[in-house]
Amino acid sequence: MEVLKSDIVIAGGSYTGLTLALALAKSLGPEISITVVDRDSRQSRKDDVRAFAISAGPRHMLGLLGVWSLIEDEAQEVREILLTDSPLEAAVRPVLLTYNNILDTGEPASFIVPSGALNAAVAKVVESLPSIRYVEGQAEDFEAGDPFVKVHLADGRIIEASLLVAADGRRSRLREAAGIKCIGWSYNQIGIVTQVEHELPHNGRAIQHFLPGGPFAILPLRGNRSCITWSEDAERAREILTFDNDAFLAEVDKRFAGRYGRLKLAGPRASWPLEMHLARRYVAHRFALVGDAAHGVHPIAGQGLNLAFRDIAALTEVVTDAVRIGLTPGDADALERYERWRRFDSSMSAATFDGLNRLFSNDGTLLRSIREAGLGLVDRIPALKRLFVSEAAGLSGDVPKLLRGELV
Repeated sequence: MEVLKSDIVIAGGSYTGLTLALALAKSLGPEISITVVDRDSRQSRKDDVRAFAISAGPRHMLGLLGVWSLIEDEAQEVREILLTDSPLEAAVRPVLLTYNNILDTGEPASFIVPSGALNAAVAKVVESLPSIRYVEGQAEDFEAGDPFVKVHLADGRIIEASLLVAADGRRSRLREAAGIKCIGWSYNQIGIVTQVEHELPHNGRAIQHFLPGGPFAILPLRGNRSCITWSEDAERAREILTFDNDAFLAEVDKRFAGRYGRLKLAGPRASWPLEMHLARRYVAHRFALVGDAAHGVHPIAGQGLNLAFRDIAALTEVVTDAVRIGLTPGDADALERYERWRRFDSSMSAATFDGLNRLFSNDGTLLRSIREAGLGLVDRIPALKRLFVSEAAGLSGDVPKLLRGELV
């Protein structure tokens, strides 16, 4: 039986796991060994049609880690955000709320980055650091003790480490192995993603149409292209997904309402059922959860990956602080500090996004009138708009150093 040694093991090699490995390696230095375990190879996920809204705070972190310079040519800044609320068949979709997506510092509060570009950039920087080792395999179970945790892989290998971090997604095997329960529920919605080319420029504008079936977001990409993130009633979504490209594009065009002229599909379509979940605990003995393993939120605000980046920044800071005063990466007090730092913020975000989806996916006349009045009120209060922009940028509250653009 092969036994490997490492100071820190991260289970999961997607955006969250690799970025955490990178942040820890840059903060702790080459003396601390980090092992990333993932069942897939490190090849860029070129077929991933998604694009992510990267907020200003996480962008600061990616800049410090050497990632942003590799993706900035493909990152589209979001200069303006428009919100509308109307039935799908409405002849006119009045804009109820619009605001400049610019911080007081003059920098954009968010950028839209293609998934493949982000994954390739993070993987490239990770490969340049000798303190990070990649092990292809499946982490299935672990035994936490002192002075280390034993991580069991599916092929029988064992890795001994001071700290195990689960970044293995919503269906986390290791969360289950730790006995950590979740609260949550499924929505009667399916998320649909694709990319389109359009005749007219978007001018850096992101649009969120609140429709009865769910929000329909148009996220600007470089050039006359946009990524569509579409939440739809589950039954209707399953029907739409059976359509050929022409019929599918017609459904997309109907939701664009002619805003950007002629449309053309510019990528495949992807879909998944929508749900919300929150882990009841984020840590156990020599064990921590990050990203989707800890929390899954509705995509209505495009904040899922940004929440994961906040986890990464907070965990990196507490682990680094512990190691610098002579403690181990898996120190219990450090992990408890991480849980206190992140669980409340994640819970509040999940509750807010859940409430927004329920409020705006209801087509009742009374609720629509209340929504219109509320959005109209916000539209007339510039200070409130700036507060929303700062919050979405990840720069309010107790912000970890990496998100402030400071080295740990």
